[in-house]
Amino acid sequence: MKRVLPRLRLSYGQKLFLLASVPMILAVSAIALLVAAQSRALADREIRSLETQLIEAKKRELRNYVTQARNGFYFVYGSASPTDEDAKQQVMQILAAMIYGDEGFFFVYDYDGNNLVSPRQTELINQNWLDLSDSEGTPVVQQFIETARQGAGYVEHLWPKPSTGEEARMITYVTSFPSWRWAVGTGVFIDDILASVAASRAEVETRVQRTFLYIGVITLGALLLVFASGVMMNIRERRLADAKLKELTQRVFDTQEEERGRVARELHDGISQILVGVKYALDVARRRIAQGDTRAEVTLNKGIDNLQEAIHEVRRISRDLRPGVLDDLGLGPALKSLTDDFRARTGLETRFDTVVFRNRLDQDSKIALYRIGQEALTNVERHSGATSVVIDLRGHRDGATLRISDNGIGIEAAPRTARKGIGLRNMQERMDQLGGTLRILSSRSGTVIEAQVPLSHLLPPEEGQPVRTKVHA
Repeated sequence: MKRVLPRLRLSYGQKLFLLASVPMILAVSAIALLVAAQSRALADREIRSLETQLIEAKKRELRNYVTQARNGFYFVYGSASPTDEDAKQQVMQILAAMIYGDEGFFFVYDYDGNNLVSPRQTELINQNWLDLSDSEGTPVVQQFIETARQGAGYVEHLWPKPSTGEEARMITYVTSFPSWRWAVGTGVFIDDILASVAASRAEVETRVQRTFLYIGVITLGALLLVFASGVMMNIRERRLADAKLKELTQRVFDTQEEERGRVARELHDGISQILVGVKYALDVARRRIAQGDTRAEVTLNKGIDNLQEAIHEVRRISRDLRPGVLDDLGLGPALKSLTDDFRARTGLETRFDTVVFRNRLDQDSKIALYRIGQEALTNVERHSGATSVVIDLRGHRDGATLRISDNGIGIEAAPRTARKGIGLRNMQERMDQLGGTLRILSSRSGTVIEAQVPLSHLLPPEEGQPVRTKVHA
């Protein structure tokens, strides 16, 4: 599993496509299921209503058959006694002759379960069928007799069709001749109704499946559209990213060249000239020593002083490139040293306030804030015309903030080359990499640069360390 998981890492474009497509698929699936459920429920209600109406029509038809038959021989039954066998035979003959349609007939059972009339299934006549049940276990004849004892009613059961001999569902209307203890009735097969209902349900299911198909096609089209849009967006973003990368690469090259030029100028204008002076002083001292001139010591001391100045210059350049105090003591002392050097070099009134961090910032944050402070002081020296600079560094519940303010002429009044330089962009990019924010407030009365690092870049405090200390420079 661990070997498979790295292979499942998705690109930004794939994540974007999933983000757009998965909610849409889920929503469309929910809508499709809801539509299908509602369609099935509505169709089921309509089909049940249709089935009920058809069956009620069949029941009314059966009741009419029985009523008409009874009216046809009621004059015989009404005037006969319970033991009048001639009347019974006459009524049985009338009922045996009353067949209708392809399957319709009348039947007669006495209350003991003996079949007396069955014109389409004569093999049942004169036999006792009290225990007869259909394939579903329904005691058919017993229900006929029970319904007749109660007066009249309907019985739904399975019965062999006279034409085919196969069982089919049937509704039977049974009435009673109580004085003769007869159950008289007729039935109608409702397999045509059941077939119609089944066909209707199949049609509904077909419509639901067709609806699913339409929704699926529409969803697929939408997914293809999202995919095509994502591809186009991805291509566009790649082009923009490539352009930005080229621009960033060019800026990196420009920054490197600018830094190399600055170091080269400082080496040439500073250290190189000092070392030339040292070489000249040593040559003069050597000649004077060879000549026994007492001024050789003065010249040698001057060369040593120049050499010491060269050493200081090398240390300054090294500190500008990468201050060792930043790694050894932390951001606060490094900025204080930067402030002291700036004050000594420019003569401007410079103050540094801080809450000591005890190296609580991570390495990336320390470097970023130091470079922002360094760049800000460079801009103050070159372009602002300020006489006073305040640097403030402190931590708080949201992270850490470096604030550099001056009383100069502001960015808008500065030379155009200063406004279009890469210093401010470098500050912004450093903050973007850390997830921090950079605010620049400028007016004719001065400029404030505020860089804030989020709390995620602060390391936990060491046990027993002091929480707040203020340093002024």
